[in-house]
Amino acid sequence: MTSLPITTTPYPPVAPAAPVAEKQSGALAAVSNNALVSALKDTYSAFQARREALGLTNPGTVENVAKEVQRDVFLNNLSFSGLRADLTKAFSVSPLFQVSHAFSQGSQQIPPYAFLALYGTNKVFCQGNLDSDLSLSARFNYRWTPRWVTKTTTQIQAASMAGPGGAQFSLENDYVGDDFTAQIKAMNPSVLDGPLTGIFIGSYLQSITPRLALGLEAVYQRPAAQMGPEAMISYAAKYKGEDWIASAQLMPSGGVQGSYWRRLSAQLETGVDLNLQFAGNPMMGGMRKEGVATLGAKYDFRASSFRAQVDTAGKLGVLLEKRIVPMVQITFAGELDHVKNAAKVGLAVSIEAAEEEVMAQQESAMAAGPVTPPF
Repeated sequence: MTSLPITTTPYPPVAPAAPVAEKQSGALAAVSNNALVSALKDTYSAFQARREALGLTNPGTVENVAKEVQRDVFLNNLSFSGLRADLTKAFSVSPLFQVSHAFSQGSQQIPPYAFLALYGTNKVFCQGNLDSDLSLSARFNYRWTPRWVTKTTTQIQAASMAGPGGAQFSLENDYVGDDFTAQIKAMNPSVLDGPLTGIFIGSYLQSITPRLALGLEAVYQRPAAQMGPEAMISYAAKYKGEDWIASAQLMPSGGVQGSYWRRLSAQLETGVDLNLQFAGNPMMGGMRKEGVATLGAKYDFRASSFRAQVDTAGKLGVLLEKRIVPMVQITFAGELDHVKNAAKVGLAVSIEAAEEEVMAQQESAMAAGPVTPPF
């Protein structure tokens, strides 16, 4: 039996597959060599170069566009009535950890007792407050990057004689650029009833020149599913002088708020705030104008600080903070309402206790300069 010869036909050699990394780099090179992409990159680079050449600084936020007047000079968040005693215990400075006990008597706005604890680092800040009325408030902030911060706030108000109580939750994201600040905030967001409900706020403040900053704030709200949505936009402007700052806001309702802050000396600061509200329908001849002007001043002594303000509504308020010793501070607050013929007086004592090691850290930090909180 004769066997037939077996012949084999060789297959052509197969070229090795190109590595994935080489394919990706080739695709990126093709995109970078695209004329349109190159033109956009050059335009953006030229815009950034001109932007940096202006020497613009961060203008702050729309929410705090008048911070120098309303928070640094006026008594809006500092005035109180009755007797208060605050005992604070600091366990460490870095990271910051301390607890506080607050006792109050004779005030309808402040509960008789409140316990507060806070913890803070360069990335995390936690604060909780529980009072004798079983009302709870908590805040948690997290810094993702040096520019991006997420802030959450939760408040649970127990039912009492002052009201039925309730709960509130807010989520906020802040991005701080070299010459702008953008904020997005949501209050009580929910989709359980079908449509999206809650209050949503977006704001943007941009430095136009080294002295002038312009911004806007948009508000979208829908309190309940049965109610229709509403949208509003307000505008803000801020101008910085050598030793003065002027700001203005145009409200959605047509109202105007203007503030002017000036430093007269190293110890003395003054501020003026004007709030004008316009209500009614001008077509029907029912336009009503209301306005309140407030004048305030703050003077810093060596170991004390004095604030005073008066407005056109007939209110006069004063606040004196006196540090007796490094760990003890006394605060006196008084308010006189000429229109209502009423007066309020408040006296508070604050005592801070700390370990010797913590006190040494605080003294060294004070010697190095003013400490800026992480948030």
